[in-house]
Amino acid sequence: MGDLLLGALALMLVIEGLLPFLSPGSWRMMFERATRLSDGQIRFVGLSSMVAGLVLLAVWR
Repeated sequence: MGDLLLGALALMLVIEGLLPFLSPGSWRMMFERATRLSDGQIRFVGLSSMVAGLVLLAVWR
């Protein structure tokens, strides 16, 4: 189980690094827009991301 968790973390880091590597200007603009979001909007994005991840895990298993 630990190996799977470490692999998932490594894959997440690779995927998150793609946009800043391929298009740093777009990443910067997106990050600047994200800093202007309210706390509630940021929480909603986080919740949506967690739900999508749980759904993907359920489908995968």
